[in-house]
Amino acid sequence: MLAVQAQDFTAGRWALAARSRAEPTLRRVDAAFDAGTLVRSWTMRGTIHIVPARDLGWMLSVTADRQRRQAAAVHAREGLDDDVLHRAERLVRAALRGGGRLTRSEFLAVLDAGGVPVAGQRGYHLIVALALRGVVCWGPVVPRAGAPTREQHLVLVDEWVTDAAHPADPLAELFVRYIAGHGPAGAEDFAWWTGLPLGDARRAAAASVPRLTEVDAGQYVAPARPRRASGAPRVLALGPFDEYYISYADRGPVADAGVRDAVGPGRNGMVRAIILADGRVVGTWTHSLAAGRHTDRPVPALLVAGTASADEVAAALDRYARFITS
Repeated sequence: MLAVQAQDFTAGRWALAARSRAEPTLRRVDAAFDAGTLVRSWTMRGTIHIVPARDLGWMLSVTADRQRRQAAAVHAREGLDDDVLHRAERLVRAALRGGGRLTRSEFLAVLDAGGVPVAGQRGYHLIVALALRGVVCWGPVVPRAGAPTREQHLVLVDEWVTDAAHPADPLAELFVRYIAGHGPAGAEDFAWWTGLPLGDARRAAAASVPRLTEVDAGQYVAPARPRRASGAPRVLALGPFDEYYISYADRGPVADAGVRDAVGPGRNGMVRAIILADGRVVGTWTHSLAAGRHTDRPVPALLVAGTASADEVAAALDRYARFITS
């Protein structure tokens, strides 16, 4: 997949588990963060994603500059000029050097104590700015008593990522990897997914043609496409902001207009968890991660009648329930 949208940390982890042949537990997914195999950072569109740690640096080499330019107005409003960011970076590097790790609140306290105010949204924008500079990323998880954790520690990228990849053409590599995890798709979809200009997306597609298979005009797949596992259920439960739905310029192929209105993105930017039947979105579902409530059953709401039986929906949500409680 290369990257899965993960401002909802639990949804991002479920996106990985839901695509696994077996039934990995939440603990096994979290172990990949603790081991440094996976990290979370603002890789595209100003949105946080889970990515392989070794791919973080070259991805940001393609996408970070545009994200910084898009954040310029916010930075000006918050007084985050180069001098402030350099001061913040020095404080953070001193606090984290030698394998250190900080929770969000600890991280902000370091900045505040060092003379870099973090009141309001300023702290959040400082974290994002330092992440886009490749200074920090979200790494190992922070334990939470009585419920699944929703936090990670911030770590120094140049210490935490010990096996960075260096593709010869990062823009083309990004397109190839996007197609491998999301194809069939084209330059317009890639431009939406990455937040890059359409001209850059088309150049990426042109440079990638030898490595891909064109299945329709401007639509590509990887030569070795994933195959559906035998016995895989026809009804699946995917989380909020899932790549299957969110990652394309046109979501019509997987959801009717009325369904798209119900799923989102809405005015608040939210995209709801979805139920699929034979590859199409037919419903939504909800589940609380509040301590003491994470063991409650997820609650489905079918949007298209007659597309999935109650038993099929229950089985799909049971898989998630086993994941989140294990």
